[in-house]
Amino acid sequence: MISEIMMVVTLVSIWLSLLMSIITLSGATSFWLKHSQIRADVLPLKRYPMITLVVPAHNEEIVIAQTAKAILELNYPQDKAELLLYADNCSDDTLKEMHKLIAQPRYFGRNVKIINRHGTGGKAGVLNDALKIAHGEYIGVYDADAIPERNALYFLVQKALEKPERYVAVFGRNKTRNAQQNFLTRCINQEIVVTQRIQHCGIWHMFKIGRIPGTNFIIQTSFVKSIGGWRNGALTEDTDISFKIMQQNRLIALAYNSEAFQQEPETVHDYYFQRLRWAKGNYQVVIHNFRHLFDRSNWRVKLETFFWFNAAIVLSDVIFFANVVTLLLRLVVPSLTVPFTFGESNILIAQLLLFNWLLMINLYVLQISIAMSSQFGQATTSQLWLALASYFTYSQLFIVVSVHAVISVTLDAILHRNGNVWVKTKRFDD
Repeated sequence: MISEIMMVVTLVSIWLSLLMSIITLSGATSFWLKHSQIRADVLPLKRYPMITLVVPAHNEEIVIAQTAKAILELNYPQDKAELLLYADNCSDDTLKEMHKLIAQPRYFGRNVKIINRHGTGGKAGVLNDALKIAHGEYIGVYDADAIPERNALYFLVQKALEKPERYVAVFGRNKTRNAQQNFLTRCINQEIVVTQRIQHCGIWHMFKIGRIPGTNFIIQTSFVKSIGGWRNGALTEDTDISFKIMQQNRLIALAYNSEAFQQEPETVHDYYFQRLRWAKGNYQVVIHNFRHLFDRSNWRVKLETFFWFNAAIVLSDVIFFANVVTLLLRLVVPSLTVPFTFGESNILIAQLLLFNWLLMINLYVLQISIAMSSQFGQATTSQLWLALASYFTYSQLFIVVSVHAVISVTLDAILHRNGNVWVKTKRFDD
């Protein structure tokens, strides 16, 4: 009886996740059909609010100079921006590279402050320190490897000024700058493009839901102070504060023209532990906000908390592996019964699962194809073949990461251990 209920729940979860994916894809298609006809002119803004730009850097000697230089060259009035560069508990030459760049004559007189930090709290701790000394009406955040396009900040501010009473934060898009390095980075590039151009655009267009990324965003300084700042030590401080904004019935707006270029992991080891950190951090936030499914919280919080897609993946894998292991054991112990079936004849359920599986593959490839076609130079035949290859390889790794994250978060709670351990992502000189 329990196995049959689990089978039904799994099938329902798969269908709901597919339905949500179709809705999101439809929203993104509508979004790009509308906005692809709009010319993005860089005209003078009605006002230029003061912006405090913060760059947290922990052992980032390889990339920090490129990023700081790009920020200093942004198309925004110099007297309306201050830059805070944090060398956070560094054991390399990050601090030296910062001073070397700022010492150049072209940056003389610029509003830049370099802080050699030895505090705790990770990236959230850096942002909280910056909050105390920030003079800006908005705080903007760029990771040490994220090089903003020259008009990135302009488009963020432009969107924020549309409805400043509602748009507490505004985020842009991020691109993979080392996409052609190897098979892994090509797969990551597809994932990033789908996330940015399908998921983010689709849910903003349909539901006005935005998600603060780790980089290339601005947020009202007064709002951050009103909620007590960022949560120190949070693995995904961006997700955590996104939920807090939605709980206040405020919006995180999308500025789709704002772009930054970031490095992605080039080895499976670095990729795995980066994504594990993200997954653990997101699960921690979801668990913390799970109670809001049953109270009078903002409906956007409920929609973001309800992760049907993850449920479908985990449950379907549990059923698949349980049945496979049992079938293998039956070679030794013939009396064993396959746990997840609807009676002796399992043909119908096998056909249904096969149909769902084929539907998921087609939807996966369709999402990638539409996402790539909306970005200049990405819609190629090779991307289609890469999408098929990545479904059976790269995307399956997410299942392992998700299960690992769930187990790790559970053990952290049971054993009362510190689960906010940060594994440094390796940078490359490009």
